[in-house]
Amino acid sequence: MSFTVLIPARLASTRLPDKPLADIAGVPMVVRVAQRAMQSAASRVVVAADSQKIMDACSAFRVAAVLTRSDHPSGSDRLAEACDALGLGDDDVVVNVQGDEPLMDPALINAVAGLLAQRGDCAMSTAAHAIDDLEELLNPNVVKVVLDAHGTALYFSRSPIPAARDFPGTPWWRTGNSLPGPLRHVGIYGYRVGFLRAFPKLPQAPIEQLEQLEQLRALWHGHRIAVHVTTQAPGPGVDTPADLERVRRLFV
Repeated sequence: MSFTVLIPARLASTRLPDKPLADIAGVPMVVRVAQRAMQSAASRVVVAADSQKIMDACSAFRVAAVLTRSDHPSGSDRLAEACDALGLGDDDVVVNVQGDEPLMDPALINAVAGLLAQRGDCAMSTAAHAIDDLEELLNPNVVKVVLDAHGTALYFSRSPIPAARDFPGTPWWRTGNSLPGPLRHVGIYGYRVGFLRAFPKLPQAPIEQLEQLEQLRALWHGHRIAVHVTTQAPGPGVDTPADLERVRRLFV
């Protein structure tokens, strides 16, 4: 199996300015992400940057990068431009690792890529892990996913799904029944490049606009998303200054 890891990196961030360049033990965060991805089975790892500053930071650590437009409305648009710049074919597989995930497990990258290679019926792949905390289930910042019998996504939501009618306010997965517990979506995606090129051109879906979840556009238009369920939750990502300090302590 051959695949490429693409890491979209956008300099602007409302909660953490210049986030891709944030220092983590002497190394810019986006470089930390790339270094983790390089431990996977990817044939190459490339940062899709929107700024020369990011390009320079990558060059200083010998990380491959391509410069993309700064006005892309979404990460998928940026990735599509990067695919064109790299000359990738429609049947090639890419894995999108977010530029604020310096603790991403290389084995999870491999699993997401491998699942898409196996699932010819799916245009995308992603990952999830079990939720074991009721507060996390109720948190709208935690995206949940429900799967069908074949491990394909039925729906993603910020709401607590599936809703347990007979166990209101109770962690039903702790009651000793055989019902499946809830799953937290992990924001890593595998794409077939042909679909990735077409995806930004699809009309936004009403459910996507309501939930503010871009992956719902794929489901709305009838495309299938295979989901790898991992037993191990990924390390924390970086979205705020507090997140950054938490991650920095892990690199000391």
